[in-house]
Amino acid sequence: MRRLWLVAVVMGSVSVAHAADMPDLPVLRGGFADGLSKTSHNWDGFYVGATGGYTTDSTDFSQSVVGLTNFIFRDSVLQQPTANWSLLNKTTTQGANFGAFVGRNWQWYDAILGLEGTYSYFNNLATSTSGFNRLDIINPPGDVHPDNVTDHWDVTLTGTAAAKVKDMISLRGRVGWDGGGFMPYMFAGAAVGRMDVSRTVTSDVTLTQVTTTTVGGVTTINTIGPTPVPAQSQTQSQHRTNAFVVGWVAGLGLEYCLWEGLFARVEYEYVKFSPVMNTSVTLNNARVGLGYKF
Repeated sequence: MRRLWLVAVVMGSVSVAHAADMPDLPVLRGGFADGLSKTSHNWDGFYVGATGGYTTDSTDFSQSVVGLTNFIFRDSVLQQPTANWSLLNKTTTQGANFGAFVGRNWQWYDAILGLEGTYSYFNNLATSTSGFNRLDIINPPGDVHPDNVTDHWDVTLTGTAAAKVKDMISLRGRVGWDGGGFMPYMFAGAAVGRMDVSRTVTSDVTLTQVTTTTVGGVTTINTIGPTPVPAQSQTQSQHRTNAFVVGWVAGLGLEYCLWEGLFARVEYEYVKFSPVMNTSVTLNNARVGLGYKF
């Protein structure tokens, strides 16, 4: 019996010594993982931050003075021929933007949903344009005259318009993806902008009547005018200060975690406002920002 115990002790000692001499394989130390893994980041929670960037403003003034010309030529034979005159053109301008944001993220695994409010101030984002148009309108619909008379309405329009975007607030929904230390996202929502918008148009109208008479095979042409038409020769202006204009926003962005709750942001935003006084404004905003998630 003692011999059996002695043999067992010797065999056990040999096995332990042999195992100690074996190479340190990773599989013995848990060095192999089941598939690939990534480091996740907690983007869930409230956050605040500030931004700065650059804005391109595209303003369409092509229909800005149409409302004024329609008023000038109302109830006259000139209203229909001048209703769709495109007197002014489109303009672009650039300027800096500064702002702040506050929001809340909800995270499910790698998916992140968020709701964010933003404020943007635009530095000197103002543009203006002017235009001139002249047209000889001959016998317009509704014009009453003898058969041998041709009416020539000489209409000259001179117009100006200006728009300045002061600031904007927006409410945006966000969808993002947890990439570990970074989070790409896209967003869309509604916006309200504050603008100063003005427009002015001056009309000058004269009437020239050409009478054609044929007697004994001889044709005589008689011209009367040009005669001023005071009723349709006038100046009309409108100006709105701090006009609130609704619109919509959409864009893409990327956030990167710098340290714990501190993160940096870069994004592009497209803004389309509804027309105010027939003037349409579109913004393209590029921003960088710094924020903190609680």
